[in-house]
Parts: sequence; C-alpha cells; structure tokens
Amino acid sequence: MWRIVRNVLILLIMIVVLLAAGVAGLLWSTLPSSTQDVHIAGLSAPVSITLDQNGIPRIEAANALDAAAAMGFVHARDRMFQMELMRRAASGQLSEIAGPATLPIDRMMRVLGLRVRAEADLAILPPDTRAMLDAYARGVNAWIARRGRRAAPEFLLLGSPKQWTPVDSLLWGETMGLWLSANWRTELSRQALAGKVPGWMIDELWPPDHTTGNPAASRPAPRFADAASHLLDLLPRFPGAFTQPGEASNAWAVDGAHSATGAPLLAGDPHLAFGFPGIWYLARIDTPTETLAGATAPGIPFIVLGRNRDIAWTFTTTGADTEDVFIETPVGDNDYATPDGPSRFVVRHEIIKVKGYPDQLLTVRETRHGPVISDLEGAQRPILAVSMASLMPGNMAAAGLLALNRAHTVAEAGAAAAEITAPIQNLTVADKQQIALFVTGRIPIRRAGDGAFPVRGDDGAHDWIGWASGDQLPHVVAPTSGHLINANERVAPPDFPVFMGRDWFGDWRARRIRELLAATPHATAADFARMQLDTVSPFARDLLPTLTAIHGNGMRATAALDLLSHWDGSMAMNLPQPLIFNAWIDKFVDLVLQQANIPRANAGPRSEFAAFVLSPRGAHWCGGDCTKLLSAALEASIADLSTRFGPDPAAWLWGPAHQAVFAHPFLRQLPVLGRLTTLRIDSPGDDTTLDRGVPQRGTFNSIHGPSFRGVYDLADLDRSLFVVTPGQSGNPLSTHARDFLVRWRDGETIMLGPTATTVTASIRLLP
Repeated sequence: MWRIVRNVLILLIMIVVLLAAGVAGLLWSTLPSSTQDVHIAGLSAPVSITLDQNGIPRIEAANALDAAAAMGFVHARDRMFQMELMRRAASGQLSEIAGPATLPIDRMMRVLGLRVRAEADLAILPPDTRAMLDAYARGVNAWIARRGRRAAPEFLLLGSPKQWTPVDSLLWGETMGLWLSANWRTELSRQALAGKVPGWMIDELWPPDHTTGNPAASRPAPRFADAASHLLDLLPRFPGAFTQPGEASNAWAVDGAHSATGAPLLAGDPHLAFGFPGIWYLARIDTPTETLAGATAPGIPFIVLGRNRDIAWTFTTTGADTEDVFIETPVGDNDYATPDGPSRFVVRHEIIKVKGYPDQLLTVRETRHGPVISDLEGAQRPILAVSMASLMPGNMAAAGLLALNRAHTVAEAGAAAAEITAPIQNLTVADKQQIALFVTGRIPIRRAGDGAFPVRGDDGAHDWIGWASGDQLPHVVAPTSGHLINANERVAPPDFPVFMGRDWFGDWRARRIRELLAATPHATAADFARMQLDTVSPFARDLLPTLTAIHGNGMRATAALDLLSHWDGSMAMNLPQPLIFNAWIDKFVDLVLQQANIPRANAGPRSEFAAFVLSPRGAHWCGGDCTKLLSAALEASIADLSTRFGPDPAAWLWGPAHQAVFAHPFLRQLPVLGRLTTLRIDSPGDDTTLDRGVPQRGTFNSIHGPSFRGVYDLADLDRSLFVVTPGQSGNPLSTHARDFLVRWRDGETIMLGPTATTVTASIRLLP
C-alpha cells in the first residue's frame, strides 16, 4: 500500500514539476532573442539596431521613415502590452479583457469619443506625418506577426494582439490631452458644493486670482449640485489605474553667458504617474541627415522629450483652462435649446464588451458644445456637456511633434509649438545660441465668464468664440536675465491680454530653481543633474515659523516640534521631519475641510490650500486663528505616526515610509503576479520639491514624480544626460525591467552617444 501511495505522490510531483517547467518555458519564450534578422515591407534599405547594456536601442537608418519602422519594432519588442493597454484604455475596450472593474474608464472614453476623434484627425494630417505613422505601424506589426501571442507574457493568456494602426498611435496624444487638462473636474467639484457651503469657501478652495482685467466670474446654480456630485463619483480619477495627474514637471535653461561651456544648458523632468513599466522609453536614432535622442513614448514614432543635432526641448504643463462644462436645456426627447432654436442631439451607439458578462449598450449624445458627460450611465437630467480643446476637430499634435523633431533653431521650434494643438504645454527649448519658452496649442476665447463653474448652454452667453494660439500665447525668446524657469507655476503675467485661466499652482519649485541657479553662476550639465535631485521644500520653509510656534501636548508632540525647529525643509530619506511635516499638513487640511463640511475630493490642491489658510488672507477658515486646529492636527498626526512607526519620533524616517511604487496597471490586483509586477524603493522628496515624489494620501507612498530626467549640453549634445525608471523593458522576466530603479533614485545618469559601450543585442531589419 505504501509503495502505491509513494508512486502516486512521485507521479503527482513529476506532473507539477513538468507543468511548472512548461509554464516557465512559455514565459521564457516571450523574452526577445539577442540577435534577429527581420524583414519589414516598405523599408528602403537595411536598418541596424544595437541595444546596449541598459537595453537602449541605437537605430541607424537610411531615412526617417525607415527609422520610424524600426522604432515601432523595438517599442513592440519591449512594450507591446503597454501599447495594447494604452489603445484599449483610450478606445474604451479594457473591460473586454479585465471585466467590469474597468467599466468606468470604458464608459468615459466612449462618451468622450477619443477613438472617434483620432479617426477624424488622421484624415487631415499632412502626408509626411501620415507616412511616419504608417511606417511605425509596419514596424509594430512585424513584431506581432513574428511573435503572435508570445509578443509579451500577458498575451499568453489573452491571445495575439491585433494589428497596430496609425489611429492607435494618435490615441496616445488624445489620452495625454485628456489627462493633462483637468479643469472640467474642478468645475464639477465646485458645482457639487453650490448651495451647500458659502460661496467664498468654494472660491477659496483654489486660492483666488484677483488679477485686474480677469473676466467676471461665473456663478453656480445650486439646483445642479447633486447632479455634479453624482457625475464626479462616476469619473475615474488619479491615482486610479490608467489615469494621470493634471499637473507636473520642472524645466529650466540658461544661456551661454551663464554656463561653464559658453553654450546654453537645458534641464527637464516630466512628472507623471509611476507605473510598471514606466511611460518613457529611451532611444537614439541616426540617419545621414539627423540625430535624435531622448525619451520616446511607446505607441508613437517621435522623440517626445530630447534633442536632435541642433536643439533640445522639454515640456511642462501650463495649467491653462481649456475645458468648460455646459448645462443644456432639453427640448422634447431628441433636441436641446440653442440661441437659434432647438437643435438635434448627435447620437451614436457604443457596445462595450465585458469579460464574463453580457455586452453593455451605451448611447452617446453630443451637443454643439461637445459630448454629454451626464450620459455616463444612461440618459440623465440635467444634461451636462463638456467642451474640451483637446477634443475639438483639427488636432494636429502629431504633425507638430514631427515638426519639433525636425526643427533646428529656436524659431523653428516656436513654429512647431503652434502646431501642437493639445495638450497645452510650456515648451522650453535651446539651440546653440538661444533659449526660449513657447506655450503650445490653442486657448479658447470665451464670450464671457472665467470658466470656474458650469454655465448655461442655451443662451450662448459663455460660448467659445475663437482661439488664441502661436504668438498670441505667452512666449519668451532670449530673455535678458539669461534664465528661463517653469515648474507649473503661472506662465502668463497678470496683465496678459489672453485670459489663460483662474486657477494656478504654487511657485515653490520655481523659487527653489532660482535659488540654485543664483548659487551656480556658471553651471555645468552635472550641476543641473544635481539640481534635479534637490529635496529642499520652500513650501515647508514658509510654513515652519507658523508650525513651530505651536505648543505640543505630551512628550512625542514636543519631540516632534523640536525636530522641526532644527530642520531646513529638506525632504531627505534619512530624516523624520518630512514624515512629521507631511502628516501634520495632511491632517490640518482634513480638519479645516471637515469643519467646513467639504469632502476632500472636492477641494483644490493640498499645498496651495494649506498655504492660503495659514496666511493672513485665509485665516478666516479657522475663525481668524489657526492655533487650535494646528494643535489638534499635530496631536492626531503624532498619534497616527506612533501607531504606524513606533514611539520615538526621531526614528521615523521618510524614505521607508515614502516608497516610490511602480505597479503594473493590469496585474497589480492579482495575488502572485501583483507582487512580481510591483516594484518599491525608498525615496526622497514630496510634492513641493524638485526631486518630486507626491505622497499618496493615507499611505505616504510616492506615486507621482520624475519618470524621466534629461539634461542637455548644447556645447556637445552627445554629452547630454538621461535616465528613466524603472527600466526599458515591460517584460517582468527581463533584466531591463527594473535595472534603472536604484540609479534613478540615487541620481545616476547615462549618455546616449553614437556607439554603445557594450552591445547586448543586435537586430537587422531588412526590406
């Protein structure tokens, strides 16, 4: 009997081992080989691709179209599933593979119609832009045809990805245009509070802009508050999967008089949601007439942030108001009111496939202002429609980005900026003689109002009546100071003739950049790279005198205050003060909002609001004196920190509490795979430091920061410095999936010179 049991056990073990070996073999087969010869239709000549020790490709091609095909191939090779998720998210097709959990994203994307608009925009693109997108798609599809369901590990379960199309590439720009402009949500948040709290409170959740010459403020109608609140509950928001924060990034430049080399220097680091894989992919392209190097985005063939042979560029979010919500008046079942009489809704029907569940039918209506967002869960009253600059016809962002890649002077880059219709960004650029800043895209001109609240749509009083773009928008070329700085603070001067918006972010990071530049009169690229790692918060420095004037109750509160009194505002990993400070400010904001009966989700940005309330202009939120609320917030935050991190405040270190988290958007919820595809690392900084690491409320996890850093030396662009995180590959089994993570955190950089120090893979693409 024992012999039979033993043999059965041995057999079962062998079966398990064989199954495990089979699964491991399948997973291993998704890793790309180190040498490949691949034929791609449409190539004019062979293309050489070498990958270095970091997994970064160097592409040598006969022309830009062949290089675009090669870029499509390497993007698919390393990031095919990321590209699949991007096009599914933008098309409203996630639930087909993820089930009902992603229905909110799918419904929003179908209502906004990103894919419908990308299809329309493709038809009007110039032939050279369309040719680049076609070539890129051929490269992606060559990988898909060669690998099938082994194109990435996730496709082993999902089956082979569909063919890539130029429309899929345009969806990347449509997505960024949506996520990097968030005013419609701010309008809905304000509207949701109408009639429930005093009007001055709603106005001051974003510190008000009282600039002379601003248009008269629009006012909310309280009867629509519940509808706005309900709609906000339906909308996905950051930090949820497949979402992005609405503002971020640092950029600065100096001219040759302020650099050690006598040529301009430029630094840029876009701040976006952390993820696995990261949003950026480093590459270098060489053709007989051009060199391009920097950060690409899987899904498109262009360098998004980087340099060519003569210029370098980077982007920061402007924060301009390019979205408005309109309250439409129904006329019967199929029409709505306009100044010219009733007009028929434009209607389309969308079928959303849901894995494991019946298909869902969604009827989407549009008015002259835009899609009816209140239809997210079926026709609703009142009818709320949204106008978004990024959704308007004629989006030429792809053509503008191609023009920027081809620009060779500051002036040519400025012309390209006007073509990048969405999102609205600050383009900071340098050539070998000059530095400049241009606001890209188009800003709506309103007949009336400041875009702060939803407005009536039937009378035309607040309609958009035109656009401001190009030279009509803020721009600075060769400033006399020799410096250009933007870190998402207000870019337009108060007397600027075009109204850019009501709500602006604080200037703490910009102030710190100015301090550091003043201390470095003749900077080098290495100096700029060190500046990108700076963790001193001017915001914390501003508030410390107020905070340390509070008297603590109990030994721990007293110890915490003593620590803060000897602190310079540095959000370094090995200090307890950043944890004490951020926990205290979080709790203080919570108490202020609770006292006012305002949900945190309806408030403006934390740091801007806290600074306003603790200033003489905002002290009325506390009844004129914030001492009591600050003391209560200190006690509550110290009690919470003691429970989580132990009894000794001096032992509470910021780094371990503030880990940067890079999680797979699709697999992160699964028990085993979630662990394999979630990366964590102790990290410095917070939301007001140059080395930015935005703490997630409640956990302190860093979820938003510099996913890419670039520093460009116009004296020798081959000596420019780069880093991305966490790695080049999206395959969890690859050695290049996470090999930049520690180096990124610690400030190491690499160069993308013409040849690799070590070649780890070689690909030949053949006609």
